[in-house]
Amino acid sequence: MMPFDPLLSATAPQLARLDERSREIFRQIVETYLATGEPAGSRNISRLIPMTLSPASVRNVMADLEAAGLIFAPHTSAGRLPTERGLRFFVDALLEIGDVSEDERNSIETQVRAAARAQTVEGVLAEASNLLSGLSRGAGVVTAGKTDVRLKHIEFVPLDPSRALLILVSEDGEVENRLVPLPPGLPASALVEATNFLSALTRGRTIAELRAEVERTLAARRAELDEVTARVVETGLASWSGGDKADRRLIVRGQTRLLHDLKAIEDLERVRLLFDDLEAKQEVVDLLGRAEDAQGLRIFIGSENKLFSLSGSSTIVAPYRDGQGRVVGVLGVIGPTRLNYARIVPMVDFTARVVSRVLAGPGIDAA
Repeated sequence: MMPFDPLLSATAPQLARLDERSREIFRQIVETYLATGEPAGSRNISRLIPMTLSPASVRNVMADLEAAGLIFAPHTSAGRLPTERGLRFFVDALLEIGDVSEDERNSIETQVRAAARAQTVEGVLAEASNLLSGLSRGAGVVTAGKTDVRLKHIEFVPLDPSRALLILVSEDGEVENRLVPLPPGLPASALVEATNFLSALTRGRTIAELRAEVERTLAARRAELDEVTARVVETGLASWSGGDKADRRLIVRGQTRLLHDLKAIEDLERVRLLFDDLEAKQEVVDLLGRAEDAQGLRIFIGSENKLFSLSGSSTIVAPYRDGQGRVVGVLGVIGPTRLNYARIVPMVDFTARVVSRVLAGPGIDAA
């Protein structure tokens, strides 16, 4: 089994105490759900398990699993489906992780490296997101630090005595806005002076490059630049530093693929909710940022993340690194809770490693 960093389950000992018969019945219920989205009945399970049990005996075991909170009946007299707790137990203890096929490995390597020949990180990450969407039939997601963006224009716009809007325009036309707190009693001329000061240094630089240049220039010109204005410049740039997890770009590809395998009207409603969730891009970035603190792949199921609790979605994400081995973002897949975890987990892990190798290579422009 491929190692990854799951969320710890507080009730994992319950699963450890299940005997072989209970585990096998539980496994069949989950695998039926993952394959079809349908509840599993006792009669079908009695035919599938590699031991001789009557449907009545299977029902007795199912009652115990239901009492443990691992499965539930969606309707009276229906079969059983796994709960979110049951899915977490399955992923943590029973999931048999597969491997990425040779054809898929070659396809991922070839397409990511082809994107890298365009000499942009943006192209590499967008291609990785699109690949994961196509291979998983979910939505591919990638976060990237804003420090990659090369700037064209930067400006402070006053909103009220305590706040200003920092407007950042990249060379490719992307516009980002950020609220910046202002020192008490700041004169209006200070924002004009701060804008003029940054404008002379901005064009063609990334956020990280601009910040370093500003620090050097401020040290040399602080005497001629009013101290209050200098504080505005420093505060504004600090809010755009790539180190803050909130300061991330989000790349999403393939949301419409989530519509390809709907089983019921309830599925359509869950996908609609997921689309709404994906529109709340900053919240998606915040969720994915939690994975940057981990050393390996993470799986979030259903209400384990508040963002996707209503849509009943799962997220499988892995960090990718730059040439210095630093985690600079995450990539992965968002889809229904019945994702094919055994297939997608190694696929996300492999893609993250390919992207890390490509980004560590020579000649990739961060623009």
